[in-house]
Amino acid sequence: MISEDKIYSLLRDTFHGDEFRPSQKEIITRTLEGGHSLVLMPTGMGKSLCYQLPALLLDGLTIVISPLIALMKDQVDQLKNLGIDASFVNSSLGKAEREGRYMHIKRGKYRILYVSPERFRKKGFLDAVSGREISLLALDEAHCVSQWGNDFRPDYSRISEFRKLIGSPVTMALTATATVDVQKDIIEKAGLEPEEIVTFNEGICRPNLSLEVFDVIDEEEKYNIILEELGACNGTAIVYFTLIKGIERFARFLDLKDVKYSIYHGRLPAEKRKRIQKEFMESEKILMLATNAFGMGIDKPDIRMIIHAEVPDSIESYYQEIGRGGRDGKDTRCILIYGQDDLAVQISFLQWKNPDAVFIKTVYDMLKSMGEHVNSYDYEDLQEKVVHKNRDDHRLHTVLHLFDLYGITEGSIEMKNLRLAGELSGEIIADQFVKSKMERDRQRLIDMVNYAKSVECRRSIIYKYFGIDFIGCGNCDNCRVK
Repeated sequence: MISEDKIYSLLRDTFHGDEFRPSQKEIITRTLEGGHSLVLMPTGMGKSLCYQLPALLLDGLTIVISPLIALMKDQVDQLKNLGIDASFVNSSLGKAEREGRYMHIKRGKYRILYVSPERFRKKGFLDAVSGREISLLALDEAHCVSQWGNDFRPDYSRISEFRKLIGSPVTMALTATATVDVQKDIIEKAGLEPEEIVTFNEGICRPNLSLEVFDVIDEEEKYNIILEELGACNGTAIVYFTLIKGIERFARFLDLKDVKYSIYHGRLPAEKRKRIQKEFMESEKILMLATNAFGMGIDKPDIRMIIHAEVPDSIESYYQEIGRGGRDGKDTRCILIYGQDDLAVQISFLQWKNPDAVFIKTVYDMLKSMGEHVNSYDYEDLQEKVVHKNRDDHRLHTVLHLFDLYGITEGSIEMKNLRLAGELSGEIIADQFVKSKMERDRQRLIDMVNYAKSVECRRSIIYKYFGIDFIGCGNCDNCRVK
């Protein structure tokens, strides 16, 4: 039995903490006693410590499965700065570096190892960990396990198989967002029985986040409201848009007002995105206009305002994005601008995000016929080949994402290394798959619209959506009016 003094000593001396946040000590204690946990905790409230601290007290290796490849290096660097022997293995490594880390794993190096779920498909990785005692398996962003989650990853659905391959270790699943259905699915996909796992639910919506909605008639009113609210912001702000062209129109409006800003979206070159993100993290006060591509690695404590200039596609997406604000515990305004025109865009998105089997097969056949020559084209060129002159039809983006998730392709158009790596999956062109996904996405959008138009407490709506007992608000526009 590990003493409480030793646990607190690690907290102070290694992680430089004064006290545990709610549930952290209970989760850590349960883990050290060999119990499984499902951890639901708001973004920025210390989920990582729940597995990092026990990893240093357990005898074997802790494996952290994470979908966020772009974040792994940052997380490992932070651990190394604390003097913790940690590493990661993912597709960003070259062959020599990857094999070197496999050798280190075999020789007993590392206390914490971050990997993507796809790594369990690789024989070299399985060989490397086969001789190690795996004391703890942590599933970061565990909502990706569930087919009902907003960011489902197919390889995550094989978690039960992965656990068996590494000796069925103590397992901790962690996420900030999970409906009741998603929670049940996480437990099932992990190969656990409900009675084997304890759920630690710390709620979802931090009390320092002020929730507000503005109902607008047109774009002019929207822009003027955003400009006025930004003028009252004494700190860093993010304005989220659904489409890149929405960012560009608002940017032109700000240019006329002589307001400085930065722009971030997924079509920018990787090096430019990295530079912009670095500038954002290092600035005391900056205005960022972004699509939802701006999210991973945004652990900046002092974001004072987050504005959604257009209606998000779901409460899950909305919650994750406002969760980037106010991580220092200070007051932060989260403003949603609701307009009927923006809703029309999301309805179009439903079609783009749910292409039918014919379109999916068309894209697959195109990639197959083009072979390596596909990398002579950019995304817009390929888009025109499958949707002809309709540049507002983004079904190709969805299909390429599906192909990547299911291992049908490797690489990307942006990196000029896209290639077919497998056969077209019958699952993703099955009628039931397409219909059920469309219906789930439609219901998510309806729930988001109901949130925007409701006169009820906004926190109560979010808590109800995630199946959590409501504990009170006092910090949303509807509550302040009453």
